[in-house]
Amino acid sequence: MVILGIESSCDETAAAVVKEGRVLMSSVIASQVDVHARYGGIVPEIASRKHIEAVGPVILQALEDARVTLDDIEGVAVTRGPGLIGSLLVGLSAAKALAFARRLPLAGVNHLEGHVAAIFLTEKPPEFPFIALVVSGGHTTIYRVEGFHKFMLLAQTRDDAAGEAFDKAANLLEIGYPGGVVIDRLARTGNPKAISFPRGMRDSLDFSFSGLKTSLLTLLRKRGAPFTEAELPDLCASYQEAIVEVLVEKTLRAAAENDIQRVVVCGGVAANSRLRARFGEDAGRCGVQVFIPPPVLCTDNAAMIAVVGGQLLQEGYREGLDLNAVSRWPLFG
Repeated sequence: MVILGIESSCDETAAAVVKEGRVLMSSVIASQVDVHARYGGIVPEIASRKHIEAVGPVILQALEDARVTLDDIEGVAVTRGPGLIGSLLVGLSAAKALAFARRLPLAGVNHLEGHVAAIFLTEKPPEFPFIALVVSGGHTTIYRVEGFHKFMLLAQTRDDAAGEAFDKAANLLEIGYPGGVVIDRLARTGNPKAISFPRGMRDSLDFSFSGLKTSLLTLLRKRGAPFTEAELPDLCASYQEAIVEVLVEKTLRAAAENDIQRVVVCGGVAANSRLRARFGEDAGRCGVQVFIPPPVLCTDNAAMIAVVGGQLLQEGYREGLDLNAVSRWPLFG
């Protein structure tokens, strides 16, 4: 099947065309980073309005890049949740309009399953079962994945997600937005052992990053003055290492406890260069194969939505035009 995917769960408007669930024909992403940067974070109302402006042109560009027309599209897949309701409704409305006008089957997709499915757009995807670490702005979760739509929750964050920990640190340091990208860049020339930061919940597979954030805040208050430009790389490298170390350690521990030698790392934070390098270093010593999509497929995109949507449609699932968005949608059960 040739599937048109649409994604608008947060602050990126995306459309993609995927064939047979594996062949990426096009992927177009309109980012709102510059718009929200002045506010230091995403403003939901502004995000929704920007999605309205972008969704039509993005879909048309995806069709043009794939060298297809709507006559060639056999199904429409759209992110139903989780995410910002206002943003989700824009993509959902566009998808339902296309499905109605062209009499195409419609599939509503869980955004988190989309992140996991992005790995199937790579040249050598893993076989089921595998362990998946979904690590993004609002989610830090480990699953045992037995197949499409077959997820067992193994661990999750008790407070902040890893992406939130990055963004909040960047905000405290006043170094720019998005925080994860800025910290990753600055940390590349820093010493990850320069400053000792806590690693939360070492005895559990679950995550906790609120203590790390508090530790940084306490350090800044005790210091009483901003870190200089020369000092920032060491600080960022040390803070980043505290996040990366627990992500890698707990994911590999989950793989060992489940006797599975395949690990998928996905979500926006999976684009972090240190996380990718650390998984490569540590997994090799454990005899575990690690699969990470290229960075462009780690951040929010519609290609991953098309993969899951195509699978759902192949299995006979069909959504009605009364399909609604959901802000929360657990990926297990």
